[in-house]
Amino acid sequence: KGMAIPRKAGIPLSVMKVLDPRQLKPDSREAERILTILDETIVKLEITRLIPRILGSLDRYSRMLGPEITSRLLEHQNLSMEIQHLLTSPEEKKSMRAAEKRLKCSLRNILRLFLANPLLYHGLKFEVRVRQSPADVFVKAFMEFRDFTLERLLTTPDEEKEKIQFMKDISLRVEKNTKTISALQEELAGVIQTRDEEVSRKDKTIEDLKISMEDLAKNCKVDIQMIMKEGEKQQKEDEEASQDRCARLKQDIQQLGIQLNALVLEHRASELVLRKEKCKTEKEIHKWVQKYDTDMTEKQTTYEETQTVYNKEKEQLSLLMEKHAMLIQEYTLIEEERRMLKEKEEEAAREEARRNKAATCIQAFWKGYLVRSIYKSKLKKGKGKGKGKGK
Repeated sequence: KGMAIPRKAGIPLSVMKVLDPRQLKPDSREAERILTILDETIVKLEITRLIPRILGSLDRYSRMLGPEITSRLLEHQNLSMEIQHLLTSPEEKKSMRAAEKRLKCSLRNILRLFLANPLLYHGLKFEVRVRQSPADVFVKAFMEFRDFTLERLLTTPDEEKEKIQFMKDISLRVEKNTKTISALQEELAGVIQTRDEEVSRKDKTIEDLKISMEDLAKNCKVDIQMIMKEGEKQQKEDEEASQDRCARLKQDIQQLGIQLNALVLEHRASELVLRKEKCKTEKEIHKWVQKYDTDMTEKQTTYEETQTVYNKEKEQLSLLMEKHAMLIQEYTLIEEERRMLKEKEEEAAREEARRNKAATCIQAFWKGYLVRSIYKSKLKKGKGKGKGKGK
């Protein structure tokens, strides 16, 4: 019972985080950004892993992909074939570098299109059957790196101390088990020695009995035979019991030795893996932190420049708004003056029309009057001539 492996309830929290990193949740903006970058990289790796299989059956998936992604994939396939052709002629190094740049640009554009449509990516992930390849090992290793990075980002110094203490406890348990095995081996040696002494004693007793039996052979043959049978039976029973006990003790020693070796190998392997992962992760984190600082510095500079331009344009916009308001007032006054001037012109036109109409009426009346006057004068002249002829 003392050699039983500790239960999960006795494992510290930091070690639980190492054993099950999926339970971890980032609690800082920087950690979330780093994890977002790693998750996007994993998605890009998985999409890149699917692209060769999709190109092999492009007619089958063209309807699902759509015309834009299909055309990009065809262009990517043509670039791949061009690079394969260039590999056969090592003299065209410049063309090779240009083709590689175009291939990388094409791959980035394809990844952007897939990332913009996550439902398409998840559908293809379950639709496309991809064989096992070295890329799977790399993706799996990158996922483990992501989990290890998450654990390192969220492991506090106290949790680190707790993990170290846990490893010390394991070492103490291994040492205790080693002492227990040594004690059991000593006990086994004592039991074997005791058994040998008993066997020697019984052999001596048998020899003595044989001597006595030789002396009493003539008078006690039957008794001697019974004693020999009982002695042999007792010896056989003792030997069987001793053998059973020795077998049980050896089995217990073997089991304890196997458990000890398994624990030692397990903890040595885990310690080696943790050391390698720690060094690798520290290097990666240092590189990512430097890259993050550089990117954030550039973005901060860009933001400040954009903010300066924005403030200037905002000031210009406020001036233009003031001018616009003044122009609107002037325009309103001009429109009002135009309206009043138009009303005056319309009124003058109406007045002119009335005057023209009145003048036309007067002229018509006057012409009628003149015509009537001339007509009347002609009638009077005609009547006067008629009367003169009659006389």
